[in-house]
Amino acid sequence: MLGSTGHAFRRFSSSWFSYAIHRQRRCPISFLDCGCLNPPSLIHPIKTLFSLSPSKKSSSSSFLSDANIARYHHDHAAATSLTAVRGVDISTASVAEEEEVEDAVTHCDGAKESCQIGYGRNTPTNASIDAYSAIELALDSVVKIFTISSSPNYFLPWQNKSQRDSMGSGFVVAGKRILTNAHVVADCTFVLVRKHGSPTKYRAEVQAVGHECDLAILTVESDEFWDGMTFLELGDIPFLQEAVAVVGYPQGGDNISVTKGVVSRVEPTQYVHGATQLMAIQIDAAINPGNSGGPAIMGNKVAGVAFQNLSGAENIGYIIPVPVIKHFLAGVEESGDYVGFCSLGLSCQPTENVQLREHFGMHGDMTGVLVSKINPLSDAHRVLKKDDILLMFDGVRIANDGTVPFRNRERITFDHLVSMKRPNEMATVRVLRNGEEHEFSINIRPLQQLVPVHQFDKLPSYFIFAGLVFVPLTQPYLHEYGEDWYNSSPRRLCERALRELPRKAGEQLVILSQLLMDDINMGYERLAELQVKKVNGVEVENLKHLCRLVEGCTEECLRFDLDDERVIVLNYELAKIATSRILKRHRIPSAMSSDLTDEVKD
Repeated sequence: MLGSTGHAFRRFSSSWFSYAIHRQRRCPISFLDCGCLNPPSLIHPIKTLFSLSPSKKSSSSSFLSDANIARYHHDHAAATSLTAVRGVDISTASVAEEEEVEDAVTHCDGAKESCQIGYGRNTPTNASIDAYSAIELALDSVVKIFTISSSPNYFLPWQNKSQRDSMGSGFVVAGKRILTNAHVVADCTFVLVRKHGSPTKYRAEVQAVGHECDLAILTVESDEFWDGMTFLELGDIPFLQEAVAVVGYPQGGDNISVTKGVVSRVEPTQYVHGATQLMAIQIDAAINPGNSGGPAIMGNKVAGVAFQNLSGAENIGYIIPVPVIKHFLAGVEESGDYVGFCSLGLSCQPTENVQLREHFGMHGDMTGVLVSKINPLSDAHRVLKKDDILLMFDGVRIANDGTVPFRNRERITFDHLVSMKRPNEMATVRVLRNGEEHEFSINIRPLQQLVPVHQFDKLPSYFIFAGLVFVPLTQPYLHEYGEDWYNSSPRRLCERALRELPRKAGEQLVILSQLLMDDINMGYERLAELQVKKVNGVEVENLKHLCRLVEGCTEECLRFDLDDERVIVLNYELAKIATSRILKRHRIPSAMSSDLTDEVKD
């Protein structure tokens, strides 16, 4: 969690589309992420990988077809019996060893029920996977998804980029719903699904999408589509070395494919698409572009959803575990839409250094992490203070490296406990402050960032006045500078995007993106890519506020105070006249985005 990775993650679904996330998330790697406020940095670029349309597909990989379904692309032998974490074969174990295995499944050393992360598993099950049973389950459940999408152009926010077609996988869950990855349908304009053995494609609609957890739900209205379809049940978190079969429609062929492997590790991992830190399962099954959204089957139930792999490494893939899936589905069922994952709003530092612990009064066997930053929008800002030592979360003791017990002799960062909380649920924290222990109750909820990490499925906001193009700063805007955006984008904007916290709700960093040249703004062309601080002496809160200040100007001149003490002054009436001719010259349909148009009308 604290270190950087030597490889780059990839997600799987369609066309060789990529963007870089150099050192993407907002804190030095010496800091812990507590509650997904500042996910750890990734030094190498993160690439998103899609499965191209048939005319552009690579044929470098061979996969299973219906005619040869029993052969596997990835030749791992499935475990014949579960070797429990300490190597105990359940079929031949002694009574003492069986008791030891049962103890291993009681999580967090039996601290509290809230700390049990095993989600109802009491004893390990036989890990043998019959390839044919996995295939039998998949044939009537797994579908191929065809997506047409068009992403916004953040440099020219009034228009989209050219559309592209892509493909992914999905599977049916209870309630006549199809579960897939969010990145399979991100920025989609048209979605079709095809079930196994059918030549017909059916129109699908996106019911809900959670980009942080990279999950989406599709619905199909056609009754014909649902004839013969069966839903897959969700299982549990698999143990290490348990066998799984990944089913989907990867590149290299048109028919369903099955690959198999075993579970390598379970821990919080960087989700490439949503740029968040959530629990993920690493497996060694050969999953490839197009597998995105397909199920990983263990026994006769789903153990996870395939969503990304580690480029530059052989057979290191990742699946979204059942607890994350259930959290997403429960939120959609309760509210009708995606509700997000909760955060404490803290950045914390490990206290592994003895002198550091002594300085903050940590004595004996006391363990915890040092609170370094607190998001002003979080409820934790009300009760916690900088330099508090966070000792326990919901009765679970936090180690000096920020981890808590997980299953048998495994550990996991405590922010997983935070992320699994329901929005507006209360949590109890114990802290050490000035040598005294205190206990507080904190309302846990999802938190908005000052600079959004992603802006999928929505058009960018913009406002044009006298050829000055104003936009809110977002990371997708910085990504337009290319794969090496961290080094090629404006340094000041980049640092603020990665590090600054909001001071109040609704706050945005508004920047002057570019100038559409005209006589009215001649001489100001070098002032692009600077933050707008004030309009006529009033501090700018967000883009809507700037729009209201400009539209409601009653003075002869309009003054913009920018970053670096730069100033733009325009004659207001002449600037209004110039705006119309500039829009006509550049064929821009409106001076502001639709969200601002609605605001002005109100």
